[in-house]
Formats: sequence, C-alpha cells, structure tokens
Amino acid sequence: MKRKPTSPGEILFEEFLIPLGMTQKELAEYLKCDYKVINRIINEKASVSPEMAIKLGAAFNTTPTFWLNAQMAIDLWKLRAQKPKIRHLIHRRRLAKKLYQ
Repeated sequence: MKRKPTSPGEILFEEFLIPLGMTQKELAEYLKCDYKVINRIINEKASVSPEMAIKLGAAFNTTPTFWLNAQMAIDLWKLRAQKPKIRHLIHRRRLAKKLYQ
C-alpha cells in the first residue's frame, strides 16, 4: 500500500457534507456531539470511534464497519510508514531449531 488511504474525515467531508450542503456544526448538532469532535475527525486530528461510527452509519445510511474500516486503513498506513525494526520471528526460530538438531 503505497498511496495514503482516504481518511474517514475526508470521506465525511467530500462525499457527505459537501453534497448535502451541510456544515460541520449542523452535523454535530444532528449527531448530538461537540462541533470539535467532527472538526477533529475531518482534519485527521482524531479517529472515528466505534460510537461515532454507529452515529455516522445511522445518519448517512452506511454501516459502522464502513467508517471503522476507513479508520483502520489510515491507522495501518501511518504505522507502516514508521517501518518498525522487528525481524521475522518465525523464520528465525525455525532456523535456530535446525541448527540445534
């Protein structure tokens, strides 16, 4: 995965709020949450929680899984970009077993 996945915030803004002519404040009021929550999701400063995924799914006739999968894709992409320095454990253990047999 080389390209950054589309964030749930970008999806929310580009695919739902703009076409509906709805502001972040209006959505926050509709979902009965603080405006800052919506703003932080849209600006990728906060993740979509399971509770918010349920609310967004109900509001836009999507599934909570849609929102959580979008969030997970972004989270994994960010973590992969950090390139952890962990070697393959399974290969190393098999090699060690062969050496000691």
